Amino acid sequence: MTTQEWTGERLARACLSAVVEPGSLILKANLVRWTGAQLWERVQAGKEHPPWLARAESLDPQRLVEAAERLGMRFIIPGDPEWPQGLDDLVTGQAHQEMGGAPVGLWARGPLDLAEATAASIGIVGSRAATGYGQDVAMDLAHELARTSPMIGAPPPWTIVSGGAYGIDIAAHRGALAAGGATVCVQACGLDQLYPKGNSGVLSRILAEGVMVSERSPGSYPTRPGFLARNRLIAALSTGVVVVEASARSGALSTANWAYKLYRPLMAVPGPVTSSRSAGPNQWIRDTRAILVRDADDIRCDVGPIQPDLPLEPGPARAMDALPPDVRDAYEALPSRGSVGADEVAQGAGLGIGVALVCLGVLEDQGMALRHDDGTWSARLTHLPGPGAGTLATG
Repeated sequence: MTTQEWTGERLARACLSAVVEPGSLILKANLVRWTGAQLWERVQAGKEHPPWLARAESLDPQRLVEAAERLGMRFIIPGDPEWPQGLDDLVTGQAHQEMGGAPVGLWARGPLDLAEATAASIGIVGSRAATGYGQDVAMDLAHELARTSPMIGAPPPWTIVSGGAYGIDIAAHRGALAAGGATVCVQACGLDQLYPKGNSGVLSRILAEGVMVSERSPGSYPTRPGFLARNRLIAALSTGVVVVEASARSGALSTANWAYKLYRPLMAVPGPVTSSRSAGPNQWIRDTRAILVRDADDIRCDVGPIQPDLPLEPGPARAMDALPPDVRDAYEALPSRGSVGADEVAQGAGLGIGVALVCLGVLEDQGMALRHDDGTWSARLTHLPGPGAGTLATG
């Protein structure tokens, strides 16, 4: 275990994570005005939200650090290499359910680097009371997306992000682990406990092979507001979000709403129109707020890596491109039909008559202008000028 350097800012933010409500809009506003260290000082001085002071007075920062280090936790804050860029979208993002803002920091357990793991990630969420069909679909999607194929040209693997809950969440984690892929579990409680206990087998594997994160400090218990706040983190940590099954009032639709507000691609797996568990995804698809997906290929199509711009093919060379400015101006002053005198060319090109005559001579040599017997000039079909044109001095 690597011992983390507990700077003043890191320790202050860790303390704040133990006293502020997750997703607090008051916290969001304060972090725009103050650093974590400054805000912690204000909390301790009673200058901020009164409930924060009551919790701060009972907090022992040293014991908080010792508990985290004993369990192998680290506390990631903005500016750290492991801080995912996707979380920054919460700073300016819209509020939802009276919550918003980026976390003051994230507690993490597990070997995966959070920033690297979430650089290409798919959130898979859905109903806790999922059907066998829904769980099979979630597991298959996660397995196919997370696996690394030995075939040349095969699509790269994606990290699976979910919340560790019963039903769709844990099925998605299982699929990723079965494929030997990466998975991130976002918890609504402190990482000193595995919640729910019925999923402890899979959650223990995530601690050993993936990464588990929470904005709640060690010792914190899950609450309904905590779950709602957790949903914004799942959306922010994901490149795109897939809803497999969800009733019309499912908490999974909270994650979907966050994805929608954060401009993440939002996808949904359709289900039977007679199933209440598919009412949410079916409605989002009907209202064109979510993209219908059937398999991993559909998901890759919607959120796959943007292909790099191909190098621009040089366009066909034009004779005019190689001409000096005065000669080009003289050519452009020649009419497309009929002919004009040298004085009219000079006037149209903004040149002196002497310079205009020299330019017309160059154009005649290049086969781009024709001098008529009456002394007038007209344009000719052009070809690329010879190298001499690029060295013309027109005075």
